[in-house]
Amino acid sequence: MTVQVLRGSVRAFAAAALLAAQCLVTPLVPSAHAEVSAADPIDAGMRACLARADRSSTAGQVQCMDDARTAWRAAADAALAQLLSKVPPAQQRRWRTSQQKWVAWRDAEDTMLGAAFATSSGSSYQLYEADMRLQPVRDRALALRGELATATAMGKPVRARPCSADARCEHVSYDLDRYYRQLYARMPKHARQSVARAQTAWRGYRDATTPLVDEHARLDLLGARLATLKRLSETVNNR
Repeated sequence: MTVQVLRGSVRAFAAAALLAAQCLVTPLVPSAHAEVSAADPIDAGMRACLARADRSSTAGQVQCMDDARTAWRAAADAALAQLLSKVPPAQQRRWRTSQQKWVAWRDAEDTMLGAAFATSSGSSYQLYEADMRLQPVRDRALALRGELATATAMGKPVRARPCSADARCEHVSYDLDRYYRQLYARMPKHARQSVARAQTAWRGYRDATTPLVDEHARLDLLGARLATLKRLSETVNNR
């Protein structure tokens, strides 16, 4: 099973979420949350790796995604370092806090994913798990690149209104909480705390980050989380 990068952004997904509760169509292959140029060397490298005959096994495909995850982590670190060099000290502190919260969430998320996919069996679920470990790192790198581009252009960023003043944000947040409760209920009792810890860590990351970004970036962040919780709520206990 070859993993492909699905075209289409989280922003488009989140907008669709406003139209119906069943806004996501689960693809046959793991999908990327954020749009990126087909020429991006990390994505291109992963596609080439996935197409190699010696990586055609499930283990080989997972290794390709793990290698891409490592590359995106380096890209995120590089983008953050450049961003910190472009913003004033007060913003530097806030971005460092955002990064600390993101790292804490990523670690808690990895634990949750391990617990969730332990309830399912089959090689396809191994690929889904590898993809879902990759995507938060990729999303973070792309988000930081976007903020760096804004800072480099010397344009004054337009910050988001409160979520309560943005109907899209309110709607996606409502669906996000609904799928979180659904996932929590479907998880084995001994593993539910991993879901709660991951969601608490994600909220810390959200709260530290959304004051720094515009409404589009906030919607991307919320939409990515909604996509994850929905997919997991439909995956847990599948055998």
